[in-house]
Amino acid sequence: MKNNDVKVKGVNLGNWLVLEKWMNPALFEGTDAEDEYWLPRQLSPEVYEARIKIHRSEYITERDFVTIKSWGLDAVRIPVPYFIFGDREPFIGCIEDLDRAFNWAEKYGLKILIDLHTAPMGQNGSDNGGICGVCRWAQFPEEVEFELSVLERLAERYGKREGLWGIEVLNEPALSWMWGIMDIQKRYPPVDKEMAAGSGPISYEFIRKFYLDAYDRINPYLADGKYVVIHDGFELKIWKDFMQEEKYKNVILDTHQYLMMAEMVGCEQTLEGYAKFVAEHFEKEIEEMQEYFPVIVGEWCLFNSLACGQDTKGGQTVLNGMEGTSEEVFSAEQKKEIYNAAAKMQLAAWEKGSGYFYWSYKLLTDTVNTPGWVGWDSWDLGRCVDFGWFPLDEK
Repeated sequence: MKNNDVKVKGVNLGNWLVLEKWMNPALFEGTDAEDEYWLPRQLSPEVYEARIKIHRSEYITERDFVTIKSWGLDAVRIPVPYFIFGDREPFIGCIEDLDRAFNWAEKYGLKILIDLHTAPMGQNGSDNGGICGVCRWAQFPEEVEFELSVLERLAERYGKREGLWGIEVLNEPALSWMWGIMDIQKRYPPVDKEMAAGSGPISYEFIRKFYLDAYDRINPYLADGKYVVIHDGFELKIWKDFMQEEKYKNVILDTHQYLMMAEMVGCEQTLEGYAKFVAEHFEKEIEEMQEYFPVIVGEWCLFNSLACGQDTKGGQTVLNGMEGTSEEVFSAEQKKEIYNAAAKMQLAAWEKGSGYFYWSYKLLTDTVNTPGWVGWDSWDLGRCVDFGWFPLDEK
């Protein structure tokens, strides 16, 4: 089962087919929606359709695949929604956009990790799960089955495609530790309290069964050398006894490691503090788990509170009601030093595993003209490359 030869260097195409308001606030103009669930419910069908179709056609294009290839990366992780096939009103499907991405990827020699990023009624209660403050998907057997059917259809459609690297069966399910430390419903208040009632973390027992069922549903469609990717639910070391049987081939464990999360558990907001935490936790734990699975860091970035010039309380944005910084604390040269150090220490840690996908390829937040967004440009890999923050030669 274990394949230590896996190596991948890639970037996420975040906010393309799955929306996150903080990454492109203009899409949400004229509404007070904070997530993708409420956006179509606050716009007329015509406005919603026009807005979404223009966004999808312009946000990621062929040129972006050329750029990513030119950086020396070899893959993209594409978050997709549960309504990708267009069978969940009022949402608009986007399977044709993914088809186009496969054609671009194959033309320019890139691979695609399809990442099922959302679930009906929410799998984590955050904006990136599609609906804020609601985490009840696991409580509805028919919705669990629907999610499995989406995975099966994706595997059937792309399982033999040259451009497929793998399929990630569910992004960031909130297990108990994550649900607690993020204080999800405070950070992402639900709009409909009744809908959110009964929300809570997903159990380890449930998610294990879901992963096994997902593997059984999609593996028959996958050509040799394609991967099934499972997410650790932000509890990396609890998976040692999982899927170790001979039956399970080409399974990869995805962990998301952010400096802002390190800060939430007490990491000192200095370069020395970050280096110590990365070495003692990120690097050590990835190396330990690499004995059981190829481990990828499916999301990470250079963002940190030090470069922002203030404690961001675990990456809370102006959209979370937090007041951000509007004045740069460091010179351009000092920022470059901070980000170069942050990049090198993290890339060295990821080398202990099987690779990474940076979050994210681009950001449409105007960090210059919108007060409070100093430091958030580091989520945008394109800007990081342009500013010399991300050392492409050390990727």
